[in-house]
Amino acid sequence: MFLYPLHKYICFAAVLATAGCAGKKTPVQQAQPPAKVTLTEARLSDAVYYDEYPATVTPLNQVELRPQVSGFITGVYFKDGDRVRKGQLLYSVDEQLYSANYQQAIANFKVQEANINKAQKDANRYHELDKNDAVAKQLVDNADAALEVAKKQADASRANIQAVQTSVKYTKVYAPFDGVIGISAVKTGTAVTAGQTILNMMSSDRELGVDFNVDQKEIYRFTKLVSEKQTPGDSTFTLAFGGEVYPYPGKIALLDRAVNPQTGTIKARLIFPNNKNLLIAGMNGTVRIKSNASAQSVIIPYKAVTEQLGEFFVYVPNDSNKVSQRKVALGKQIGTDIVVKEGLQSGEKIVVEGVQNLREGAMISTATQQAPAPAGMEKK
Repeated sequence: MFLYPLHKYICFAAVLATAGCAGKKTPVQQAQPPAKVTLTEARLSDAVYYDEYPATVTPLNQVELRPQVSGFITGVYFKDGDRVRKGQLLYSVDEQLYSANYQQAIANFKVQEANINKAQKDANRYHELDKNDAVAKQLVDNADAALEVAKKQADASRANIQAVQTSVKYTKVYAPFDGVIGISAVKTGTAVTAGQTILNMMSSDRELGVDFNVDQKEIYRFTKLVSEKQTPGDSTFTLAFGGEVYPYPGKIALLDRAVNPQTGTIKARLIFPNNKNLLIAGMNGTVRIKSNASAQSVIIPYKAVTEQLGEFFVYVPNDSNKVSQRKVALGKQIGTDIVVKEGLQSGEKIVVEGVQNLREGAMISTATQQAPAPAGMEKK
């Protein structure tokens, strides 16, 4: 009996199996159909919009009124919330003790003047005797020294008069500038301590500052705004409280001296007129800064934008009907549109419908959406 080698039999079976498999046809993998999208063109627009920043109304001049002498309040000469003038009497402190000290200082000075006269006469007498060699030199020197001591004591007494006289003046508290005064913290009869007790707060009110923080990337822009001369009635800077807009425009005054290293922002200040007392220190509002209307901006529909890890992208088609992601820097949103600061040029096409079905390099089937005609529009 002929025996076929086992290992050759196995190889022959494997060949047959392979041939059998090769005879079966596998279905061809179907290619993914192009995504249906709608395109639109980025367009230029001179639409006016506002950059908005949270802000706080702050007085340009504000002071805590404190007594400079201790005692009891003997008079309050205003009504809480009054508008007061510079130099107006506001408070008085009991001055009896300080007036008595002043009178005593004057009396001491007169005593010192009398001592000077006596010392001067003694010195003159001893010098006459010294001319005739009728007195010891030491007595002459002692007389001269006594005269100098009397003069110095008179100088000290004169300085004491000025100090005590100042204390008498400090028993009256006057308004340091024109402005509005708050609710008094003390009443008549209240004991106050020099330099410690707060009597009241006072602040200027005809013009008020509005402070807000801007990102350090905007320093160059705001430095230019500070240096530019504003014309009367310029509405570049306005102030809003909810849906209400303050009726008078402001002007930019300054940028702070340094950037806050913890927040990366710098404080800016606007000044607004307040002749009708519509603004009160401490109010919170929104600063609105109008965009430069003479410089047109690139506008696209906001729904064309996708966000990934805090960055923004749009899909741009190429000649092969494929799309690629392009990073853009966004500006202010205006209704359903948004300003593109960087990344797109006017006239470039982007995907506006079907964005959610796209990925980098995806094939697309396009329909072009007609872009609306550029028109001036203002977001208020």
